[in-house]
Amino acid sequence: MRAARLIKMVLLLQTRRAMTGAELAAELEVSERTVSRDVRALSEAGVPVYADRGRSGGYRLVGGYRTRLTGIGRGEAEALFLSGVPSALRDMGLADAASAARLKVSAALVPELSDAHRSAAQRFHLDAPGWWQPPQERPEHLPAVADAVWADRTVRMRYRRRGAEDGGAPPSGRELEPYGLVLKAGVWYLVARVPDAGERRVYRMDRVTGVEETGEHFVRDEEFDLPAFWEEQSAAFAQSILRDEVVLRLTPAGMRALRHVTDRRAAEEALTRAGAGSGAGAASAPAGEDGGPAGEDGGPVTVVLAVESLDVAYAQLLALGPECEVLEPAGLRARFADAARLMASQYGAGGGRAETAHR
Repeated sequence: MRAARLIKMVLLLQTRRAMTGAELAAELEVSERTVSRDVRALSEAGVPVYADRGRSGGYRLVGGYRTRLTGIGRGEAEALFLSGVPSALRDMGLADAASAARLKVSAALVPELSDAHRSAAQRFHLDAPGWWQPPQERPEHLPAVADAVWADRTVRMRYRRRGAEDGGAPPSGRELEPYGLVLKAGVWYLVARVPDAGERRVYRMDRVTGVEETGEHFVRDEEFDLPAFWEEQSAAFAQSILRDEVVLRLTPAGMRALRHVTDRRAAEEALTRAGAGSGAGAASAPAGEDGGPAGEDGGPVTVVLAVESLDVAYAQLLALGPECEVLEPAGLRARFADAARLMASQYGAGGGRAETAHR
């Protein structure tokens, strides 16, 4: 344990130039006294760690000291070679740089780990786009925006809002502080701060029509957490499009299938509120005859489901057939009743072309 901690301390000091005892203690999950002992041990081993005294003091490596990656393990090496999505690197214009970096890391590894990159590539492939979607062309201005993100430089960006391609308003332009890029299901998004508004917004890169560098740097908010921001925005967006509600009576089979035909999060929330979901209520919900969640008597359960619109709900819930009964609103229930009567006439005795064809 101590050997691993000492290596981590050296790598931290290489990366951050200088750190206080409190910062090292927090990173290494030890006391400041243990940090002091570890620093002495490194000095005795020949690692040039220098301690600056005083209130603003800390620890740093002297003379540009660097350690080789010979202490990396096989699992760590293979994980390193899996850490990038190839298509994302190509889109940002970093494919050559990534290839050179992998070559340098491979050269620094001990001989018995030199095949780590081949081992990882032969066993795992990361494919970012979703199923049944044509490959997206690389957004024209993605490399320029990526450069600005890396350098913390403001940009003047022209953006085509949704629907503008159908004769709507022309692209709007504004100055932005580009904080980060997100690749979601094959689509690139820019997270940027709007200085005039003092807030961060999300822009689809395939709607960007022009980017100009201003040559000015912005001071990045070091407290900003890109993954946390994206998760919060994604949840808010998913919730915002669910503007209607429907009341359903579901059989056990319908409960199991609901999350596969409607918004997954909305379905799970509806089932959980009814005491039949995968959340807290699932543990106490009795099982039906086929092992699925069911009501207190093992029968159907009534749920209130958030949906995008009644038209979307009709198309989605129709896939559940007799496993779902729409109770409210009345207009949607009437549409299902009409559909049921039509299907009954199509599939009733003596009707349909299929029966004639099989005679």
